[in-house]
Amino acid sequence: MQIDLTEEQRQVRDLCREFAEAELRPNARRWDVEHTFPRDAVRKLADMGLLGVAVPSEWGGAGMDAVTYAVAMEEISRGCAGTGVIMSVNNSLYCDPVLKYGTEEQKRELLAPFARGEKLGAFALTEPMSGSDAAEMRTVAVARGDEYVLDGTKNFITNGPQADAILVFAVTDRAKAHRGITAFLVPTDVAGFSRGKPDEKVGIRASGSCSIFFEGCALPKRLRLGQEGEGFKIAMSTLDGGRIGIAAQALGIARAAYEEAVAYAKERHSFGKKIAEHQAIQFMLADMATELEAARLLVWRAAAMKDRGGRHTAESAMAKLYASEMAERVTSKAIQIHGGYGYVKEYDVERHWRDSRITEIYEGTSEIQRLVISASVLKD
Repeated sequence: MQIDLTEEQRQVRDLCREFAEAELRPNARRWDVEHTFPRDAVRKLADMGLLGVAVPSEWGGAGMDAVTYAVAMEEISRGCAGTGVIMSVNNSLYCDPVLKYGTEEQKRELLAPFARGEKLGAFALTEPMSGSDAAEMRTVAVARGDEYVLDGTKNFITNGPQADAILVFAVTDRAKAHRGITAFLVPTDVAGFSRGKPDEKVGIRASGSCSIFFEGCALPKRLRLGQEGEGFKIAMSTLDGGRIGIAAQALGIARAAYEEAVAYAKERHSFGKKIAEHQAIQFMLADMATELEAARLLVWRAAAMKDRGGRHTAESAMAKLYASEMAERVTSKAIQIHGGYGYVKEYDVERHWRDSRITEIYEGTSEIQRLVISASVLKD
């Protein structure tokens, strides 16, 4: 496996790193405190081609690969985890499935403006009583003539408060269980669609999420994505790619905390010397550095497999599982190294710790990742 970045990938990494330093890190704490959507930063991401990284240029994207996307996600999330997940959802959970399963008409109308960053997309699978078990969803879509009529509720929808269109999954045939789920592209200005108030979250507070509601929401059949009954397949294949983005996000969060811990350890003194000279601190930093490198290799491997067009379900799950749990360990150690200062908002490590926690939950909990990995391990 090639583990060195190409010249183009290094250029994107450096561009994203400079942007994160200049635009994201100086504002991330304020966005977190105020629960503010970083509209100007998202617009600049669009200008940089980062809202449609792997979408071909003919459909408004940057035409780059999944490894480049993972590298960019790490750098942006290092600057602001909330901004990172806004970028991740538009790329991985919206543009990617529309590119893969959409018709030419759907790509013109509901992909190109999103890949260019003129509009923002979202993904709606989770419901109040249906999370990891998607077959338990209660949102329904009933075919009536040339339309489908949607009724139901989705929740925890990242980008939901700002989205211009949402990829929504609904039951079209209850008797077929997961084979009776169908995917729809729902413009948010359609009659019968509404949003709840933004969620008040522990972390990634620059990223808006909310519940969304469908009450007699009539959609023309041209807005169905894929064939009737293919929704579960579309959702699972989409999450394979999305998990790479979340793994890269977790990596960026952890790296930010690690770098701040290293800097602090070189400045803080105790017992007559810098705390970086104490073996207890050195060992923590050594473990953190090692885990970061291991996570990055898993992320890049999964992204490289996606670029080659092969199945990468287990590899994406491994990357997401390890990187997300690594992020919680590393951010927790960063707080420990900072001591009491790590527990106050004067320092950013507490925010990184809060931001890291969700990466073990969304786009498949750690428990679901273990199920996916074990299924691959035990397959005949």
